[in-house]
Amino acid sequence: MPSPVFALKGRKVDHGITNIRNTASQHWRRWLGVPHRCIVPFTAFSEQSCQQDGSFRPVWFAANETRPLRFFAGIWTSWTSVRKLKEGEVTADLFGFLTTEANGVVAPYHPKAMPVILRSREEIKTWLTAPTPVALELQRPLADSALQVL
Repeated sequence: MPSPVFALKGRKVDHGITNIRNTASQHWRRWLGVPHRCIVPFTAFSEQSCQQDGSFRPVWFAANETRPLRFFAGIWTSWTSVRKLKEGEVTADLFGFLTTEANGVVAPYHPKAMPVILRSREEIKTWLTAPTPVALELQRPLADSALQVL
């Protein structure tokens, strides 16, 4: 998604933002309505875990070892900006996904946040159709029992 203005100071390109957490921000509010909501399919996701030597390695998470299909709560927009300096200004369809506090499974590896995961048809329908305050009630950590480290 497009970066907030403060993140672009002194930069010639907007590489964008994938994770959206502060839904109270004026920057994100314009895209929280039904027309800009989407779902992002996944079977597993990773977070970078800092190692003792300062390097990072990915840690993978899924509902279970069979990696069933799940969905992130996402938002999208069509946006014109300079994504790569060599390309110049382009219009692209962009998306990002909501994040929330990390649950007990993700927190040991990435304590700051985790994606908002939709587990049922009802949650998907709520995210895609409900008024914004109702839809944002889904912005909560997934139960520990619904996620595991692969």
